[in-house]
Amino acid sequence: MQQFITQARPYAVAAFEHAQEEGKLAEWSGVLHILNLLVSDPQVKQVLDNPRVSNEALSDFVTDVCGDRLTDSGKKFVKLLIDAGRLSLAPYIFKLFEKNRAKAEGLVEVEVVSAFPVDSGEKEKLAGIMGKRLGKKIEINTRVDESLIGGVIIRAGDSVIDASIKGRLKQLSNRLTD
Repeated sequence: MQQFITQARPYAVAAFEHAQEEGKLAEWSGVLHILNLLVSDPQVKQVLDNPRVSNEALSDFVTDVCGDRLTDSGKKFVKLLIDAGRLSLAPYIFKLFEKNRAKAEGLVEVEVVSAFPVDSGEKEKLAGIMGKRLGKKIEINTRVDESLIGGVIIRAGDSVIDASIKGRLKQLSNRLTD
């Protein structure tokens, strides 16, 4: 996987710099998102991996499937990726682009793992608290993990706050065995 990230990095940086120059980070994010989805689809992957499909036909196929969601710059980028044999890197390019975008926009992605679903009011409250703590704009992503029993685990970059019952039981167990 590291090899793919290394190969994708120059394309992600070029796309990011171009998008930033144009002032179209959100638009480019959409283009790369649709390419990510397209390349990840198993049926489309069969077409993309077919050696009998020419680069021109592949470029036309991707352009047709994406339709109007692909900008003129996006079409040129697709052609560049296809000609370089790098279209399969689209998911990695998208991920790296989004990291650069978040950094440029002062946005921190926070993952909240909870035993029960988190409603929108709780998300807003958490975003406010984490925003004050980190001094940045916060984007909350939630995931349910019933094995936590109760409480939450909050991950923001390298920081982890484990306020789950499962985590507390593990800490208690560690103390008792020491």
